[in-house]
Amino acid sequence: MGNHNDESTTESETREALNEKQYQQALKKLHVELVKLQEWVKHKGLKICVVFEGRDGAGKGGVIKAITERVSPRVFRVIALPAPTEREKSQMYIQRYLPHLPAAGEIVLFDRSWYNRAGVERVMEFCTEEQAHKFLNGVPLVEKAIVESGVILLKYWLEVNPEEQTRRLESRIHDGRKIWKLSPMDLKSYSRWYDYSRARDEMFLTTDTDWAPWTVVNSDNKRRARLNLISHLLSQVHCEDLPREKIKLPKRQKPDDYEPPKFSCRTVPEVF
Repeated sequence: MGNHNDESTTESETREALNEKQYQQALKKLHVELVKLQEWVKHKGLKICVVFEGRDGAGKGGVIKAITERVSPRVFRVIALPAPTEREKSQMYIQRYLPHLPAAGEIVLFDRSWYNRAGVERVMEFCTEEQAHKFLNGVPLVEKAIVESGVILLKYWLEVNPEEQTRRLESRIHDGRKIWKLSPMDLKSYSRWYDYSRARDEMFLTTDTDWAPWTVVNSDNKRRARLNLISHLLSQVHCEDLPREKIKLPKRQKPDDYEPPKFSCRTVPEVF
């Protein structure tokens, strides 16, 4: 994995943004491939777990929505756990995540994961340094056991530059659709850019393994990041087209003696 320089200007930052038409055309093709992946996973009984981590405002939620837009929620399950309860705090740290790992025929997408301990919990001092180090030393062994159980484990880190993060977080302040994304915790963590950088670097150093490597996604351009990540995800799982019978809608039955009911039902007002 190459080193990431927080102050560097990457090639993708200088490229023009995709317009909406270009983006939707490319995304449509990827959606077709995601449906093929879905059917293959069901057919072969594969188990896929995808971890999404990254800085606040890096676009984790957006890429997960792009992935799940045209597939079945029964196959693609999104897991975004709330803060742990008092009972969960007393458990082995990774314990509350384990029940959500995929069974055969499932793809689980973690919108943040057990790596909270290596990032936000460590930076915001919700855990001790000793707890953070124990986690970093132990999680590669846990992930090895997960992979050896037959799970395909993919880990993505979405990286965004400081200026773009500022722009995105500021845009949430006055947008009623996004204000829920800006929590007091986000405001506190915003000022600790380099604490997060140090935590990320140590996390990569200790948990980027042969069996569960990290893949960094430059997300300064949201549309390109979504397309690039989905394309990479698809490349990690070999799948084949499954034969399908030609679909033809059957004839509808005749009404026979059916008559519409005499009573009236409440209907949604047509305000649009």
